[in-house]
Amino acid sequence: MGSEMVRQFLDAGEKDLRVMASNVPEWIKDAGIEAAEGSVNDKNDVGEAIKNVSAIFHLAGKVSRNNKDAAAMNKIHLEGTRILCAAATEAKVQTMILASSSGTIAVSETDEIVDETFPPPVDVLTKWAYYTSKYYQERTAAENFSGKGKKLITMNPSLLLGPGDERLSSTKLVLDLLAKKIPYTPSGGLNFVDVRDAAAAFISALENGVDGEKYLLGAANMTFADLFGRLERLSGVPAPMLKMPKRFATAGAGVIESVFKHFGKASPVAASEVEQAEYFWYFSSDKAKEELDFLPRDPQETLNDTIGYLRENFLGEGVF
Repeated sequence: MGSEMVRQFLDAGEKDLRVMASNVPEWIKDAGIEAAEGSVNDKNDVGEAIKNVSAIFHLAGKVSRNNKDAAAMNKIHLEGTRILCAAATEAKVQTMILASSSGTIAVSETDEIVDETFPPPVDVLTKWAYYTSKYYQERTAAENFSGKGKKLITMNPSLLLGPGDERLSSTKLVLDLLAKKIPYTPSGGLNFVDVRDAAAAFISALENGVDGEKYLLGAANMTFADLFGRLERLSGVPAPMLKMPKRFATAGAGVIESVFKHFGKASPVAASEVEQAEYFWYFSSDKAKEELDFLPRDPQETLNDTIGYLRENFLGEGVF
């Protein structure tokens, strides 16, 4: 997301930017953008990075479906956000745009389509450390960056697909299907969005977003069966034929994971990922379309570009 936003800012002729990351890519430095390498968990690093800025896009995060990573995610999403908000307040920063997740709003056992007015499904999202940390990150930002003259906008994109995911933080699902590592088709459904369209909405929020508001960003609600079928037609890689009821899928994944753990080996399936895939992550993006001019492209284009990027960068001969 961060790299794509930088590209779009540069394409628009904007260079009055500063990028903070643990390791800022060389191409960003070569483009004449100021780099502030450091950690969002280091007060001194953060203080230096936000000097003389008027707006912050807070994109720092860790994506993991493994609940064992809860402490690492909380450190970035909660402690890091608290540090950033305190420094931003002291530096009199006017605007913060927070990158959260659609999973803090839109996850259900049914295929109901929700929007930003729906109450957070806390009883469901707190099953998983990642979404729990993002939910409390939103609350941390709201509690620590508010008041006269400040503007806090929360962006809630769904699964980010498209080109450029160097760390496979969100496109691993597609990579696993291309590598024939997904054993069955889950009975749930998901929403995804092209990273290029989501980045444009983030940038639009700088001028058009409303203080205190949240914006769901998604392009398509699909069952996993539909998604896998589309990926099969676009890639030529057969989708998994096996299907099973939700209760058997989640229980079976747990048993397999326990057996492999007992023998000190990595399980071919992650119980938490299987459980999440049995839920529905459906929502409407009408608010973002109306207020931020959010214009998601055809999902087929996103899927095709994702496949092309993964094949070019990760599916070399002998990788698997």
